[in-house]
Amino acid sequence: MAAGHLLAGRVAIVSGGGGEIGGAISSLFAHEGAKVFVLDISKEKAQATVDAIAADGGEAMAFSADITDPEQARGAVEACVAHFGKLTNLLNIAAALTPAGSVETLSLEDWNRAFAVNVTGGFLMCKYAIPQMRKAGGGAIVNIASSHAHIGVPKRPAYCASKGAVLQLTKVLAIDHAGDGIRVNSISPGAIDTLRAALQRFPSREAANAAKGPSYLLGRTGQAREIADGALYLCSDLSSFVTGTDLLIDGGYLAFKGSLTHPA
Repeated sequence: MAAGHLLAGRVAIVSGGGGEIGGAISSLFAHEGAKVFVLDISKEKAQATVDAIAADGGEAMAFSADITDPEQARGAVEACVAHFGKLTNLLNIAAALTPAGSVETLSLEDWNRAFAVNVTGGFLMCKYAIPQMRKAGGGAIVNIASSHAHIGVPKRPAYCASKGAVLQLTKVLAIDHAGDGIRVNSISPGAIDTLRAALQRFPSREAANAAKGPSYLLGRTGQAREIADGALYLCSDLSSFVTGTDLLIDGGYLAFKGSLTHPA
């Protein structure tokens, strides 16, 4: 498969790059010419993504770090720049698994974990990545929010609140760093067909897709590659006049959502 060119000369960090969405983004970016720093708390999962990229003729490096720890986040950025020479793109994909529950039943530990990974992790990665992106002459950041950042969902206070915070953080980052030539946007996915998402509340991937599909205008859940396509758009010159905004990739979920009887 011949490599593309939309991201030729770019260097991207993808946090959560060992997951299905992060892996799809990493693979597509490498295919489009970027050098990809695949960051994940699991070195094995990061390496699996890198191996797939190498098989496609792309260039990538696997790295393990906990992005909720300031020194590890800083170390990841420094390792990327030391290996590839610069940094032009950051994609904050890593997210915490949060159990269902009201504020009465949700543990403080689970609440704090959601904000530590979904919000603070992204904050720390931006904190250390932005100076390097400025040195490189600018670039683009993409944060993963959620369709649930836009609406309230029963028994999901930590997830909805933390993803809502991602939307606001994205806007402020865009304002503060437009002068640095850094565009910052978010993506709000609907339900995506991943094993991790399915097994949170369903016995199988197939059961999750069958239950969630009717909540979407397109009658199905999304694919990881469809989120990757959105990230490619936001990090390429195709979106050169786009910053401070949120890209809904939700199959019409928010347009259609009228009943809480549909599984979200």
